[in-house]
Amino acid sequence: MNQTQTLSADTAAPRRAGLSLEGLHGTVRLPAPTARPWRQYLAFFGPGLLVSVGYMDPGNWATDLQGGAQFKYALLWVVALSSLMAIILQILSARLGLVTGKDLAQCCRDFLPSWTRWPNYLSCEFAIAACDLAEVLGSAVALHLLFPRLSLLAAVCVTALDVLLLLSLQRLGMRMIEALILVLVATIAGCYFVEIFFLEDTTPAFGQMAGALVSPNIAGFFGNKDMMFVAIGIIGATVMPHNLYLHSALVQSRRLVRDEASLNRAIRYNNLDTTVALIVAFFVNAAILVLAATVFYGHDKVTLGSGQVVSFNADSDWIQVAYLTLAPLLGTAAASALFAVALLASGQSSTITGTLAGQVVMEGFMDWKIKPWVRRLITRLCAIAPAILFIAWRGDKSVNDLLTLSQVVLAMQLPLAMFPLLVFASSKKRMGAHPAGGALLAAGWSASIVITALDLCGLPGALHNAWGILAGK
Repeated sequence: MNQTQTLSADTAAPRRAGLSLEGLHGTVRLPAPTARPWRQYLAFFGPGLLVSVGYMDPGNWATDLQGGAQFKYALLWVVALSSLMAIILQILSARLGLVTGKDLAQCCRDFLPSWTRWPNYLSCEFAIAACDLAEVLGSAVALHLLFPRLSLLAAVCVTALDVLLLLSLQRLGMRMIEALILVLVATIAGCYFVEIFFLEDTTPAFGQMAGALVSPNIAGFFGNKDMMFVAIGIIGATVMPHNLYLHSALVQSRRLVRDEASLNRAIRYNNLDTTVALIVAFFVNAAILVLAATVFYGHDKVTLGSGQVVSFNADSDWIQVAYLTLAPLLGTAAASALFAVALLASGQSSTITGTLAGQVVMEGFMDWKIKPWVRRLITRLCAIAPAILFIAWRGDKSVNDLLTLSQVVLAMQLPLAMFPLLVFASSKKRMGAHPAGGALLAAGWSASIVITALDLCGLPGALHNAWGILAGK
């Protein structure tokens, strides 16, 4: 037996307490270092895809749709910037997990003062519940589109059963689930691509798009509270705090030999995996915003190919009429069905990663271990309760408002995850010979400061809008 085989066996053998996602830890074999690059990339491919699903969940769709419908391309630079910041922070998260052998929650528990454990844990749980609220509402809208006779309130209640779906799907294996979700997301992305580049009625103004990206109106942005509220929602939907905890655990599913060369290889391929997956997520989010701007901005109605006229206004629930962005390509019925299937797939795939993130947070901070289905049920009930109360009180016309509000909650929790990550990733004491480089750290600190500054600047407006949403104003 050669040295690589011996080390691999030693690395895979232990199943001691304290491992991140113990059932997945060290379960994926890696090829020999001499294997061709594409084989090595495929072996490391996966954690980035799972994390990227959270960047294409119903919360992202809601904020992108609202941003495009209300402000045209003015927030496209926010989508691009938040995607870039997400790539940087997720690369740091993966690096932390690979080098230390601990996820971010475990590092916070072990390396920060003990009094921070409960506040950090509770804030993470609150953020995960807010994220799951987005999955509940997105899945409910999808079910309502697929089965119009099913009211939105009833659809929200049906989503409680997804714990059974999750258990049945897990038997197929994570690779099969990832493949299914990837096909569905690729399908909707392909439809958006065709609409943007090949259909005359929905081809955007590329010059205006480029101008909005390269030379955004920053002064106008900071002077518009509504725009800042949506922007914070976009950032919260894109740079998700629980993904920083999750990614640092998922990379440990590879059966890694812990020598210098192997760690360098793992870091390199995980950087590539993360970058590719999140670039795809950026294009999906940008396409949703651009098509919402093209179809909805400056209009009060859309005439479908069948002659049907669909009216809307600034207060419309954009996620419930978003299928209209596909209607020119597919026809109303097919567009509604495809959009609903993709939205349902987005919600359910995010459900899986949300459950895993909940396990990582609970086990990492508190060293509590419970069965995944129990964890899933608790999280889903915490999300369903406010959704049922809100819809019963306000009706089913404000789903997008509640989705956007949930993403603002995520953005507010981000600093509590970002700053410890940066401190640990830059520490030679924690990272040994593999601390993050100066350029990566500079980018990470810049991203964290920008996000925190936007949070602080937008907090008064966010609280005002949040109160307006909750009070029905």
